[in-house]
Amino acid sequence: MAANNPKEQAEVTQPTLRDRLQAEAKAPYRGLRRVFYAVFAASGLMGAFILGLKGLAGTAGDDLAQNLALQIGVVVLMITLWRWDRG
Repeated sequence: MAANNPKEQAEVTQPTLRDRLQAEAKAPYRGLRRVFYAVFAASGLMGAFILGLKGLAGTAGDDLAQNLALQIGVVVLMITLWRWDRG
C-alpha cells in the first residue's frame, strides 16, 4: 500500500511537473503555435481542394494558378514551421 502514501505520490508527480514546466519555459506557447499551424494548414488544403475542383469544372477565374500556388505555399509553410518548432 505504498501508493497511498502522500509523500511517495508527491515524489512521483513532482519531477514530471518540473519537467513540464521546464519544457514550457524553453518553448512558451508551443501547443498554441501548433494549433495555429494545423488550422492554417487545413485551411490551405481545403482552399487548394476547392480551387482544384473549380479548375476541373472550368469555373475558376484567370488567376487559378496563382491562387492554387498560394494555397499550396501556405500548406508548405505551415509544415515547415511545424517541423522547425519541433526542433
